[in-house]
Amino acid sequence: MTTSTRGAGKAPAVLVLEDGRIFRGRAYGAVGETFGEAVFSTGMTGYQETLTDPSYDRQIVVATAPQIGNTGWNDEDDESGRIWVSGYVVRDPARVPSNWRSRRSLDDELVKQGVVGISGIDTRALTRHLRESGSMRSGIFSGEALAADDELVARVQAQPHMKGASLYEEVATKEAYVVPAVGEKKFTVAAIDLGIKGMTPHRMAERGIEVHVLPATATEEEVYAVAPDGVFFSNGPGDPATAEGPVALMTAVLKRKTPLFGICFGNQILGRALGFGTYKLKYGHRGINQPVQDRTTGKVEVTAHNHGFAVDAPLDKVSDTPYGRAEVSHVCLNDQVVEGLQLLDQPAFSVQYHPEAAAGPHDAAYLFDRFVSLMTAEGAQRA
Repeated sequence: MTTSTRGAGKAPAVLVLEDGRIFRGRAYGAVGETFGEAVFSTGMTGYQETLTDPSYDRQIVVATAPQIGNTGWNDEDDESGRIWVSGYVVRDPARVPSNWRSRRSLDDELVKQGVVGISGIDTRALTRHLRESGSMRSGIFSGEALAADDELVARVQAQPHMKGASLYEEVATKEAYVVPAVGEKKFTVAAIDLGIKGMTPHRMAERGIEVHVLPATATEEEVYAVAPDGVFFSNGPGDPATAEGPVALMTAVLKRKTPLFGICFGNQILGRALGFGTYKLKYGHRGINQPVQDRTTGKVEVTAHNHGFAVDAPLDKVSDTPYGRAEVSHVCLNDQVVEGLQLLDQPAFSVQYHPEAAAGPHDAAYLFDRFVSLMTAEGAQRA
């Protein structure tokens, strides 16, 4: 339930966590109620890209940066056709946006799209609590949705958990579409949309790739009907343990030995296809400042992340899989979480983070070039 009333600085609001902790503030964006998994994002900028990232489906995002909304909302930086977060939590919303591309305020856009938020709470204390206790179910309530604390806690506790949630089909395209190559067409890629961000096919198009974006339910026959030089599996929301369809499709691609690249959810799908398990992280990695080491080069990158699940693969040994030898290619330097996989006997690799850099640093852009190199080598071998 939401209303279109602008809430900043007006209606009282509360953020309720499933463990009973309550934060009181003022409504921001739409007034009403919303539910989702409370998670925090450490980016100091890039909130528009964060809010429109389909991987945040059914999550209430806490901005750790103290002031949000300074650059307003523009018409260029959306990563999809809508805001996907269930709710937004900020400490100090900007009163007046200031940027030459701004068309309206963040508050106005949240109202327009019916996104319930809360402002004026201690987001530092909230972030510390989520780090210590883990991401958890939550709700934001304002206006007529306010009720007794015990009642609101009970309503939050009645919501489904993120573990076991199958969400990728909710956010994926229903119809295939094509992003044409920029300049000369060099390759064709079939991109499986599990929650793809708009900048991702654009980064491939910049490299002469014609990208056929296919629904999450695409079959092997539909993938190979476009005669792909490579297959890409995108980011997306939910628990990878529920993604039987994408895992089956990934398995089919691996059997054909087609060059393959996956990011985020796609990394977890590759992990499952290779026989590894996945698990839920305590509070996940979200933001644009996560340090990752590329073990193939030793280089350390600052990267953009949005994931609450990870692949359970051994860090320090080569594993035998049905498709040859596999190893962990990237690792997070904060907590040693697996951040990438690669096969050693055929052209397939993946990373857990977002190399399209929207928003985020451009340290990982070389991964698209690595994908191009795999397709180039495979084409030369076939020739």
